[in-house]
Amino acid sequence: MEQEVRALRAAGGFGRARRLLASASWLPCVALGLALSSEPLLTARPAHHCRPDPALLPPALRALRGPALLDASLPLQGPTRVPSPCLLLRYPEPAPRTRPGAGTAPAPAPNGTRPCTSSAAGPAWNLVCEDSWKVPLEQASHLLGRLLGCVVLGAGCDRFGRRAVFVASLVLATGLGASEALAANFPTLLVLRLLHGGTLAGAFLALYVARLELCDPPHRLVFSMGASLFSVVGTLLLPGLAVLLRDWRLLQGLSALVTGLLLLFWGFPVLFPESPCWLLATGQVARARRILSHFAEASGVDPQDGPLEEENSLATATELAALSTGHPQPRYHSLLGLLHTRITWRNGLILGFSSLIGGGIRASFLRILAPSEPDFYLPYFLEACLEAVATVILLLMADRCGRRPVLLLGTMITGLASLLLLAGTQYLPGWTMLSLSVLGLLAAQAVSALSSLFAAEVFPTVIRGAGLGLVLGAGLLGGVAAPLTDMQGRQGFFLQHVVFTSLAILVLLCVLLLPESHGRALPQSLQDADRLCRSPLLHGSPHQDHLPLLLSSHPQPQQLSSCLVAP
Repeated sequence: MEQEVRALRAAGGFGRARRLLASASWLPCVALGLALSSEPLLTARPAHHCRPDPALLPPALRALRGPALLDASLPLQGPTRVPSPCLLLRYPEPAPRTRPGAGTAPAPAPNGTRPCTSSAAGPAWNLVCEDSWKVPLEQASHLLGRLLGCVVLGAGCDRFGRRAVFVASLVLATGLGASEALAANFPTLLVLRLLHGGTLAGAFLALYVARLELCDPPHRLVFSMGASLFSVVGTLLLPGLAVLLRDWRLLQGLSALVTGLLLLFWGFPVLFPESPCWLLATGQVARARRILSHFAEASGVDPQDGPLEEENSLATATELAALSTGHPQPRYHSLLGLLHTRITWRNGLILGFSSLIGGGIRASFLRILAPSEPDFYLPYFLEACLEAVATVILLLMADRCGRRPVLLLGTMITGLASLLLLAGTQYLPGWTMLSLSVLGLLAAQAVSALSSLFAAEVFPTVIRGAGLGLVLGAGLLGGVAAPLTDMQGRQGFFLQHVVFTSLAILVLLCVLLLPESHGRALPQSLQDADRLCRSPLLHGSPHQDHLPLLLSSHPQPQQLSSCLVAP
């Protein structure tokens, strides 16, 4: 790993070229955030599910329009007297249409209700009332597609490269997005949403990993969190575009057009080159030499003349020549290599569980904020704004305090807020429950974002795409629990909340076993990642925090000198 680091430093370090490329990677996050956040908007149900049919009303009421037509058509139910979403009023004798100019009799009073005859969701197919199960099914299908995309295309990043997966994902996402806008029936839409979600997740993952590998340790957090903020911008822009277009097919077509434009610009190697870290880690020295030479020239560094400092005393050509000796062929690794590690598999498992909690428990907090038929705007904008706040908090704390203490704090706040909500539902005042729900949702957002960054820094370059894909997939698996519960009429909501709360308390103890990745160079090989030892949780503590339950995972005394301990 030391030779790879010296080669990158000799090529200009984190100079002007790499800074510009890392900053340019923020703009695609707006388009990807817009496309990935379209799920709640496309499946949002109207306030009045039934479409009033004037032909079913008595002649005296057929000329009504607006709220008066709703009052004459929809029965009022419940103590708050809200209109029924799936029933119409039944009148004694629904008269046939009268001829123009004929007199009308006084309107009779309704004597019952009848099922909805047509839905306000649109003329293509209904997603409400007796067909409401299609909404959570479509949501689960989209999330499962993203999960499969993270796992499959994440492994593809390690085999074919970050750039190849990014370009291929954008090509597929553009075609699938356009086909989705032309879907003629619900089964076709279901399949297209699954495939489209997978391709979007693959593009996001490849961009995330490539950006992280461009940055040096002091700037990894800044550029990763900056990309998250740009993704939130895309999320906030989506409702405005929906108001302007007023048709989901046009909105989906616009999303496909945006990904096509993204492919048109970021498909060029100038804006999205292959990751030199991955090329060096897999032994593709010839390709790495060309990219590093371009970085050196763009950063104003002469590759033939190394700087005078000791750490950069070797020129780029010398470093690459040393890397190429003995490894003429590329060396690829699969995720199965984790089975032969002592520590890396455990770190990935812990971060996968923390991502699972962060992705799954959000729905519990959102349902407490909007317990009945939720209004679209409140949970959508609240979740997006809290994601931006969580990103800013991580930006301020994760470098100052370290990744592990902040993840520990976020997991603890998530678990405590969830526990208090479970124990005090019948006793806490409304404002307290709202405050705990907002705090828990904020902490869950921070846990999800930090788990992804932590996993990308802990997994080695040779399997970073597959490892990060599993961690992101675990978060999406937690999110699938919410629509599956909705398919059963929310009967398992309480049990789901209990399970995620229990797991949050368990993960709280496991986070102590993680190493600290702040300030460390990215591990290149499985051996480098396995030398990431557990550092003290607090400054001033002993050099190594030995935990009695996991003595077998500690390096032997002769191996301590090779451990990568954070400064």
